[in-house]
Amino acid sequence: MQYLYVKAVILSGGMGKRLRPLTDYLPKSLVPICNTPIIEWQIRYFKKFGIDEFIICAGYRSDQLVSFLNSRNLDIDISFSIEKSPLGTGGAIRKARKRVGSENFFVINGDVITNLDLNELKKQTNSIAVIPLKTNFGIVHLHGELVEKFEEKPELSNYWMNAGIYYFENNIIDLLPKVGNIENTTFPTLSRLNRLHAVRYNKILWHSIDSHKDMDECTNQMNHLHYEKFLAMK
Repeated sequence: MQYLYVKAVILSGGMGKRLRPLTDYLPKSLVPICNTPIIEWQIRYFKKFGIDEFIICAGYRSDQLVSFLNSRNLDIDISFSIEKSPLGTGGAIRKARKRVGSENFFVINGDVITNLDLNELKKQTNSIAVIPLKTNFGIVHLHGELVEKFEEKPELSNYWMNAGIYYFENNIIDLLPKVGNIENTTFPTLSRLNRLHAVRYNKILWHSIDSHKDMDECTNQMNHLHYEKFLAMK
């Protein structure tokens, strides 16, 4: 295992409206998966790759998130960037620039659980992890007017989706909006400048926890793949 020794920014400001009623009482990052909050899984994931410095960008119910992380003995260096009103993913990172410092850094959306290899993402700066697009619906294969077969939630191999994990040069912060999402502001700019790279990942564990169904599907796959053991491996 190659250790990376950089910081990770976790974007934990979202309200998680589709996870109500859980998020009426909890910030989204504290929603439990397999009896452990999402953000603790994320921290343990980064620690597997030798990363132990974290910047938590928080907003909604941030006091609960701060209290939880300060109460846990996770053996990490952690700081918080609290937004009083929603800044979007780009604005949240920009607000945390002093905590990021002068080094390159990772970013992860606060609802993502994965096992993708961060060493691959770090090979090229200003990189985003992409995974094959998986439809939420079954696909019907036709032969003329006859149905040949059904395929449930297939991966569309020619289409790639943003996995919500990035590796950035520090100077990217100058291109971030004060308020707004990085995906529809800074990314198009970097793309036009030929400065945005994609790292493809296939056949990995990846879930974005946006609904109760996502919680169930993620829990089932984590149990099937023994995710705890993956995190414990060095």
